[in-house]
Amino acid sequence: MIRVRALRKHYQVHERPPGVAGALRSLFHRTYKAVAAVDGIDFDIAASERVGFLGPNGAGKTTTLKVLSGLLHPTSGEVSVDGHEPRRRDDAFLQKIMLVLGQKQQLLWDLPPSDTFELNRAVYGVPRDEYAATLRELTELLELGDLVRKPARTLSLGERMKCELAAALIHRPKVLFLDEPTIGLDVSMQATVRGFVERYNQRYGATILLTSHYMEDVQRLCPRVIVIDKGKLVYDGALEALVARIRPDKRVVLRFTRPVDRADLADLGTVVRHGAGDTVLDVHKDAVNRVVTQALARLPVADLTVENPPLEEVMSELFARGHAEPSP
Repeated sequence: MIRVRALRKHYQVHERPPGVAGALRSLFHRTYKAVAAVDGIDFDIAASERVGFLGPNGAGKTTTLKVLSGLLHPTSGEVSVDGHEPRRRDDAFLQKIMLVLGQKQQLLWDLPPSDTFELNRAVYGVPRDEYAATLRELTELLELGDLVRKPARTLSLGERMKCELAAALIHRPKVLFLDEPTIGLDVSMQATVRGFVERYNQRYGATILLTSHYMEDVQRLCPRVIVIDKGKLVYDGALEALVARIRPDKRVVLRFTRPVDRADLADLGTVVRHGAGDTVLDVHKDAVNRVVTQALARLPVADLTVENPPLEEVMSELFARGHAEPSP
C-alpha cells in the first residue's frame, strides 16, 4: 500500500548573525545552510497494517507524512501510495487518503461540526445515502451524540478531536496518516481515540501510519514500528523485538503486606523504586523465574507482576546510542 525508496527532503535555510548590521547585510548577501529533514529512508507498508512512526522532535516524521500525502515534494527518491505518486495529488489519490494533524483543525470555528461534515461530503462527492450511513457509524463509534450540533468553539479539546476524526473519515479513506492525534487529550479521551482508530482499522481495513509521543498509543495500536532519527531510518520491525533488543531485562513489580527493608532485595535485581508497600526491580529476562521464586518464598508478597520496561525508556536508550543496526 505504501512504498518509500531513498526518500530525501532537504531544505535551504537562511542563516544570518543577530543584530541590525546582520539584517542589513542579509538584504544584499545571504548565506544558506542545507538541512536534511529526511535523508534517504526506505520502507514498505502492506494494506491494513497499523504502523507506529517514531522518532525524537525534528527527526523528520511530519515531513515524511506530508510527502506521503502530497503536501510536500521530495528532493529525491521514490514514493507511492496505493499505486499513486502523492506529489501529483490526483483526485483518485485524494479520495483514498487523509492526513490528521493533532495540532491543526478543519472544523469551522463558529459553526457546528455537522456543517463541516456536510462540506466534506460535497468536496469528496460522497453520495448522500453513503454519507448518512457513514455518519451513523462514526457517531456510534465515537459517541458523538449532540456534539455535532454545537458550535465548534464551545467544544472541549477532546470533543473537537472526536469531531475532527469524524470529519476526516466521511469519505472512508483507505490510508490514514495520523500525526499526534491524542496530543493534549486527557487519559480517558486518549483511550477513546485509540479504541476508535483500532475499530476503524478492523472494520474498514484501513492502512494506518501513526506518529505519537504518547507511547501508550503505540503499544496499543502498532505491532510494528518504524523509527527514524535525524532523518535516517534506525529501526523497522516488530515492537516487541525492539524492546527485547534494546532492553532485554524485565520489570518485576512487588507489592507487600508489610514494609520490607531495601537490603532484603539486593540480590534479586536492580532496585528502580522502593517504597513502604511496593518495589520495582530490573531483572534480566533469564533470571525472572529465580527472582519470582525467591521473592515469593521469603518476602511478604501480596501481588507480583512481570512487565516489559517502559517504552519511553527503550526509545530514550535507542536515541542515546545514536544509531541502531537496521532490522533484517
